[in-house]
Amino acid sequence: MFKKSDIFFLLAVMISFFVSGFLWFSGQRMEGIFTAIWVPAILGFGIYFKLMVMGASNDE
Repeated sequence: MFKKSDIFFLLAVMISFFVSGFLWFSGQRMEGIFTAIWVPAILGFGIYFKLMVMGASNDE
């Protein structure tokens, strides 16, 4: 179902999301927005990595 790499990326996304929420509500709004930008970037990197792995396994 989920590989270790999938869990790693989802954990990184969750940590980034919660840290950005914490920063936003603690009054550090610019830092919260900066950290929130990481969420789609991490997801995009995870999708790219997964597609590369799937492509490599199909080539064999």
